[in-house]
Amino acid sequence: MEDKRILYVSSEVVPYLAENEVSLMSYDVPKMINDQGGQIRIFMPRYGNINERRHQLHEVIRLSGMNLVVNDMDMPLIIKVASIPKERIQVYFIDNDEYFKRKATFADEDGTLYPDNDERSIFFAKGVVETVKKLNWVPDIIHVHGWMAAMLPVYMKHFYKDEALFADTKIVTSVYGQSFDGTLDMEMIKKVAFDDIPESDIASLAEPNYENILKVAIAHSDAVIVASENVSDEMVKFIEASGKPFLPYVEKDKFAEAYTNFYKNQVL
Repeated sequence: MEDKRILYVSSEVVPYLAENEVSLMSYDVPKMINDQGGQIRIFMPRYGNINERRHQLHEVIRLSGMNLVVNDMDMPLIIKVASIPKERIQVYFIDNDEYFKRKATFADEDGTLYPDNDERSIFFAKGVVETVKKLNWVPDIIHVHGWMAAMLPVYMKHFYKDEALFADTKIVTSVYGQSFDGTLDMEMIKKVAFDDIPESDIASLAEPNYENILKVAIAHSDAVIVASENVSDEMVKFIEASGKPFLPYVEKDKFAEAYTNFYKNQVL
């Protein structure tokens, strides 16, 4: 993977958030490619429970300052950056006071999902792409982890389909076990369709539960990785029926070789 450029876009990454399947793999996979001589960038939301002082986040003024439109509202984009200690890995944080200032990730202290999680995911997807455009950094692969990042494949295949920068970029989505119950805002499909994305291509978002959000991401990806033992049988069948190249689940201690071969042989 030497000199290949891979952009990792994740809902959660250690050491900035607590350890779970998504946050650990969102660190381990980029580290593996970095160790192989690949060029990587990681993007994640800048949630309010990330300690900026401890992790030495700082705003990148030249990348910040633009407004992104979400559901016909202008929302200012703030970009922050930090480095994972010892690894020389840069992590970019997508920030906006309205969406990410609160002191938790996806739900309030009672466990109730934030009502604007759908808009946060749209803002995150657009923020990542706009920032990569400003960096003028062309990824060979974009690898998506976690449901908060799941709108990125949709926007890449529709909203940004004419961007010459990404003409040869392939999108891989990792699918994990269900991480929330219930649904996001039932108006989500209309908010995504506002960006000239055909409702027929995002029909599953009519009921934006965890699996339907991932199904839309899979449908707009070039390849899929089953990243958890806990992926439902229904979801595995959907992945198999999609016709996309996919990597079945592999144990944590064997993922490095499997992921590398999958990138080389099925994606690039």
